[in-house]
Amino acid sequence: MANTTFVIQDGPEEERKEETYKYAHLLSHFSRDTYPPFEHVDPGLRALKHADPRAFLKAATGVIELTPNLGTEICGIHLTALDTDGRDQLALEVTRRGLVVFRDQSDFINQTPEAYLEWGRHLVQLLVHPTSSHPKDYPQIHLVYKDAKSTFNFEIEDSITSIVWHSDVSYELRPSGLTTFFLLSQPTTGGDTLFTLEVSALKKLSPSFVAFLRTLSAVHPGVEQANFSQSGKRGGVVRREPVERVHPLVRRHPVTGEEALYVNKQFTKRIVGSKREESEAVLKFLYDHVDKSGDLRVRVKWEPGTSAIVDYGNSRQRRHGARITSQAERPIPASDSSVLPT
Repeated sequence: MANTTFVIQDGPEEERKEETYKYAHLLSHFSRDTYPPFEHVDPGLRALKHADPRAFLKAATGVIELTPNLGTEICGIHLTALDTDGRDQLALEVTRRGLVVFRDQSDFINQTPEAYLEWGRHLVQLLVHPTSSHPKDYPQIHLVYKDAKSTFNFEIEDSITSIVWHSDVSYELRPSGLTTFFLLSQPTTGGDTLFTLEVSALKKLSPSFVAFLRTLSAVHPGVEQANFSQSGKRGGVVRREPVERVHPLVRRHPVTGEEALYVNKQFTKRIVGSKREESEAVLKFLYDHVDKSGDLRVRVKWEPGTSAIVDYGNSRQRRHGARITSQAERPIPASDSSVLPT
């Protein structure tokens, strides 16, 4: 795809300049379209019916477990070469390991936006973020863009850091599921991503406390994110009125049957049916538990051609990434044993 010249709009007029940038066609655009609900089918369930649900790994030149419980780096496989069965098997592997990292995926990254969507739609219906930017005409591709003059994607109000643990759009009725993230441009250093596994975080807690947590639900509002966007600090777009959802504090995965904590400091605000002090005490304990469990996390360093599931970092150099996110099932309470895999 040919390079495109665009005008940098940030900063005083005298500082604006034209720049030729390979990925200008994937720069941020804010649309105001709305979208209907959908029915969810996890692709990992399809892979469980295969004779060998991990057959796609036979083409790998290396499979490296990044930690005992979380994260695998797979070498020698190109995402563009995976057929329908291979994509289902990859989805199952991501479900089992929480995170799968691929290097040397420039052929995947340098595809057209239509190819990104074809990849994502095989997994499940794609999520359209209610406030974030996207390439023009492609609202299902969530963008992250930051350079020395633009910071709105990374600012956290009244905080000394731009780092926060979060689970994307947990305020949705069916929040984010399998997510493919890759960087189009990245700084020479910095901007690493930390991942943590809330399945393992739950297993560390005492059985009696887990039994108590299973009885709880929490409120996940999208109001703060919408207000932040409407303030003009993040594009000024809200594609619908902000929603507020109640989800179980402990959810069950529809493919593996595993239980996991489902709380995050950015969006989980209070526990239903609890007094304010009780809710704050339980949530603070869980947030601190996740924050301090260094043995439950893995750090991914971004190199050209890397593809993974991602959070965001901080740098003064250009960092331009695209995220293709499927919608997951409505969170299933851990107490619901009807979805246990057979």
